[in-house]
Order: sequence, then structure tokens, then C-alpha cells
Amino acid sequence: MKFWLALLTALYSTIALPTQEDPYLWLEDVSGERALAWVREQNARAEKQFAADPRYEQLRTEYLRIFDSRAQIPYVQKMGGDYYNFWRDASNPRGLWRRVAVDEYASADPRWETVLDLDALAKAENENWVWKPPVCLRPAKRDDPYTRCMLQLSRGGADATVDREFDLRAKTFVAGGFNLPEAKTQVDWADQDHLWVGTDFGAGSLTQSGYARIAKRWRRGTPLTEAQTVFTGESTDVAIAAFKEHEGPVRDWIYRGLSVREQEYFALINGKPVKLDLPRDVNLQVFHNWLLLRTQSLWKPGERAFAAGSLLAIDGERFLRGARDLTVLYEPAQRRALQSFALTRSAVLITELDNVRSRLSEVTFDGKTWRTRRVPAPDNAQLGVVSSDWDFDDYLVTVQGFTTPTTLHAGRVGLKRWEDFRPVKALPAFFDPAGIVTEQLETVSRDGTRIPYFIARRENLKTDGSAPTLLQGYGGFANPQLPIYSAVLGRGWLESGGVLVRANIRGGGEFGPEWHRTAQREGRQKTFDDFIAVAEDLIRRGITSAPHLGILGGSQGGLLVTGTAVQRPDLFGAVVAQVPLTDMLRYHKLLAGASWIGEYGNPDVDSDRAFIAKYSPYQNAKAGAKYPPILLVTSTRDDRVHPGHARKFAARLLEQGHDVLYFENIEGGHAGSADNAQAARAWAQTMSYFARRLGLPEAK
Repeated sequence: MKFWLALLTALYSTIALPTQEDPYLWLEDVSGERALAWVREQNARAEKQFAADPRYEQLRTEYLRIFDSRAQIPYVQKMGGDYYNFWRDASNPRGLWRRVAVDEYASADPRWETVLDLDALAKAENENWVWKPPVCLRPAKRDDPYTRCMLQLSRGGADATVDREFDLRAKTFVAGGFNLPEAKTQVDWADQDHLWVGTDFGAGSLTQSGYARIAKRWRRGTPLTEAQTVFTGESTDVAIAAFKEHEGPVRDWIYRGLSVREQEYFALINGKPVKLDLPRDVNLQVFHNWLLLRTQSLWKPGERAFAAGSLLAIDGERFLRGARDLTVLYEPAQRRALQSFALTRSAVLITELDNVRSRLSEVTFDGKTWRTRRVPAPDNAQLGVVSSDWDFDDYLVTVQGFTTPTTLHAGRVGLKRWEDFRPVKALPAFFDPAGIVTEQLETVSRDGTRIPYFIARRENLKTDGSAPTLLQGYGGFANPQLPIYSAVLGRGWLESGGVLVRANIRGGGEFGPEWHRTAQREGRQKTFDDFIAVAEDLIRRGITSAPHLGILGGSQGGLLVTGTAVQRPDLFGAVVAQVPLTDMLRYHKLLAGASWIGEYGNPDVDSDRAFIAKYSPYQNAKAGAKYPPILLVTSTRDDRVHPGHARKFAARLLEQGHDVLYFENIEGGHAGSADNAQAARAWAQTMSYFARRLGLPEAK
């Protein structure tokens, strides 16, 4: 199922230490006068330092030019005969929602039609609106036009949105139409006159994570208070959502999120929810009349066992009647794993990682047999299906690498040669890649596990330990780290001779579910061990040395780099943590907390608290340690990872006398920025900070 609900994982937490009061709890008051006064003071200090660095303003100007460039690829979503795109540039900082005929998209200068001008709307309504993807009503017939959408508008970039019905043909909001106030709402169309809604219905209607606990069916023209309840979950659930599936026999479904990567599914039959007999860690999607089931652990529903990371298919009606004769569409192998899959009218498009290198396949059903065919795509590039749809067999796929500008190719199910995939859009070379090579290296972690990593470097690099090197990592929630084209890192780092490294540590999804699972909860230390092993390997090979090695990560990656810096400060010359988690003994009490307990453990449980306390950066920072310079950046409007994490960690490090810089953007949400100007400022801060502290020379 196309999980438009995109349940963004959050956090859960307790009191700092059982014998010690947290002196910085007041910084958790997001908009409190005292807390914001502290933020303004820190911002002023940071801005003064950045302003004194000539490279900061140079990078900010160049990044803004890149972000506003009309040469950026306009990524699209197909709806009927049109492609829809959301676009920001210098003239439209908040953005335009626009459309163009599918056949015209590939032209050099498509005739885009503006559907909604977000800048004009924000000005007219005096709101700092930030765009979130809309939820649109699928027409009853394939060739019919799309007419209605629920637009999801965020104040300042928060996850919470205001949802309003919009007429695509008239290009206006529907007078007297569906309208939902600000909340972390899950919404889908049941039909033209009914919505499935999960939102803040009042006291007791939200989970501890801050998402909907109740799913209702809301009829047009009636007050929300009269919406019919169809399912109620527990307060300890992550979220509840109801939605309609169109790819198979049209049916309504209930999704019950239980924890990280655990859920239950219910089919609504005659208005009653019927639970599907599936393990909690199996993900479900519908393809025509087939259920596609993605396993996360070994599953033996009958005589045959299926490996973790498999993709299975079975006729949906037969499954509901008890059949379990599953067909394997994808089976993992040694160092090979399913990354993602997408659907067209007649095929399942499977992207796998073969030793962290992309492979693309098409799986089709001829009425009797499922057949798999490898798509003849380039071997040494990262591939990604970025647009496919239920009503056509064309799809769009990106090809990119550290130094290979992203190219968007138009393909179609059944094409036998890569030459038949038509390049339709491409980024220009935003930086000079001459002399830069990419390679995949490997090291061994503390417990003997082989950890690969990608490195982009100068071909003639001297292995004398002098190269400024930037090491990135994430290590959580099964998210793989792949070599992608980044104008920010290319222009601000590689072009000047810096080395760029991306580590494939455990906790990610590079090698399937077990690669992730082994670093969850009590295994979390493995992410730090793996990251440390890569850093040590870079130093051992002479690529860099501690004074020239910096680490960068955001969100879970922010936890990774702050935790690693606290554990091994001797390895690094600078650290930047973006919207980071740092207080892991209170994370479950901040904002959307409870939804990440499955990833990290529950600090309210003594046994969990014991292993969390060993690595939590906020609690383990020490006054006598010699930490590298640290830049912490966050957003006041981040309602996923609470800004208190970064605030409190900065305050503690400053109190202890460490070299810390802190900057908090007032807008931006978890993405950190609400428009291109804010994004340019944030990345200029980060890259100028690393350049100055790690000794990166100016670009020639």
C-alpha cells in the first residue's frame, strides 16, 4: 500500500539521572521566554563567528544560487494526463505547485501551469506556510482527470499541518469543503464525499507519540464531531490510520502502527475490521488482486520458511480465506538486500543493493507465472525509481554518484537496452569533478563484522594524513547511506580537495533487516563501534588524521556523531550535528517520542535504561575531556526531534568549558529550513565550519 501516511519516527524518554536533577529542563520549553532568550544569545554568538569567516558568505551566496537554479530537476508526480511538481526559486521562495502535460515534460522549456502560488497564499493569509505533499482523490476511471486534493500546509515546516480541500480545475480552495485544523493528521479519500481521518479529536484521541489513536469516516457537509469511528487503538500505539487501496479490488484498510517497523493490518469488510494473519514485522502493499508482503524476520506460515528481507506475493482473496501458498518475488542473498519496490500498471519494480550497489529489476505476472527481468542499467551508479503510477507502465529513474550529476531517465516496462531509456532531465555539473575518484573500501568493526564505506577523493591523494576528510553516517531505522550527487558537498568540500566518506554502518538497511536489527536497542553501541572503526581505518590508511577528520550527521545521525565524539574525542577535529538527539534518557518524553522506543528501548524500564545510559551523549559529557569543536544546529519548529536535545547538550558543554557553537533556525521543522535561503544559510554554516577547523584550502 502506498503509505502516504509516512509515519515519521519520533522519540520517548524519562528523567535524566535517578540521583541527579537535570539543570537544563527549562530549555525544553520550546517557546518559553527564558529559553528563547538563551537561543537568541547563542544565535548572535554563532552569527558573529560565521560573519567573520569570508568563506561563509561566499558559500551562502553560491548555495543559494544552486538551490534557486532553474537547472534543478523538477521531480514530478503523475496524476491523470499531467505531471505535478512543487518548485522553489528566487522569485518563489515558498514555492509554486504547478503542472504540465506528461508529453511536454521532457521539453527544454515546459509550459508549466501554476496551480497554487504558496508565496501569494502565505502573504494573503499572513501565515508562514511550508508545503507538504497533498493527498489527492483518485478518479474512478483511469483516464478521468484528478479534480480534488487535500492540501497539507505546515506552519514553519512542522510535521503538524492544516488540511484543506482544493479544486484542481478551478485552482481554488473549496468553499465549505473539508477543512481540518492544525494537527499531525492522517487523511485519505474514501470517495468524493467521504474522508478517512485520523487527527486530534480532543482529549484522549492521540497516542503517546502525538499521532491519531482513532480513525473515523467523515461525510461531506457534516461537522467533524459527527464523523463515524471505525477503529480505536491504544494510547501506547504509534498511530492509527484508515485509507483506501485502489490497485486491487477496491477495499478500505486500517493500519495500526505498534512500534518501529511493527504494525497490524485490518481489511474493512462490511464495515467491520478483520485483522490479517500476519507477523507484526511484515509490511503489506497491494498490487492488483495480489498482496505483496515484505518480511523483516524469518517467517514460516506453512510448510516453507521465508528469509528475512524477502518480498512475497499471494492472491488477496485467497489469503483472506486462509491460503498461504506464497510466491517469492525477491529473496535476499549474502551481501544482497531489497532496498525498495515501486508499482506500475503491470510490474513490480525492485531495487536491490548488491554490496551497497544498486540493481533494478522488473517483476511481471502473465496470468500464470511471475517472471523477473534485470533492467540493463549502469553498474557503477546509484539508481532510484522516483516516479511510477498505477495507471501507466512508464516510470522515471535517477542515476547518480558522488561526482556524477543526477540524470532522470524515462523508462518503460519491458525495455531491453539501457539505450532505450531516454534521459529527460539532468543536473549540470555544479562543481568540477576533474581528478576525483570514487571507491568502496572496507574495515572491520570491534566484533569482527566487515563494514564497507564509500570514499570520494583526489586521484593523486597523498596518504600522509593531511587530507581534510568529512565522514558521514546515520546508522538507524534501516536507512542505507548511498553515494549520491550533492552540489553542497561537491562545491563546498570535494572541489577544494577534501575527502568525502559515507559509512555503511549497522542500524542502516544496506544488508537487509538483520543489519538493522542487530544495532537496535541493546545493540545500539554497534553503530558507534562501526563508525569509530571507519574513522580509525581512514587514519590507519594515511588518508587523514584526527586534526583533519570531521563527522557530520542529522537526526539519528546527530545522535551518532555526538555520541561518537563523546566516546572517542581523540579521533576528530570537528563535529556538526543537525537536529540531533542527545538526551536519550528523556527522548521518549519529548514530542513524538513513543514511536522510537522499538529502535532505542524504553528508559522507564531499568534494563533498557542501563544500556541507554552508557551511550547517551547528554549524560556522558564530561568537563575534563578534550572534545573537538562542535556545531549544533536545530529548529524551533521541529516537532519531531525536540530542539531541547540540541539546546541542552550545548548548554551542558558550554558549562563544562568546551568549544561549542549553537544555532537554532526559528522555522524549518525537522528538515531544518523552510525555504532555499534558510537552507543555503544552514549549509554555508556547516561547510565553512568544517573548512576552517579541518584546514580545507580555498577552491581554485
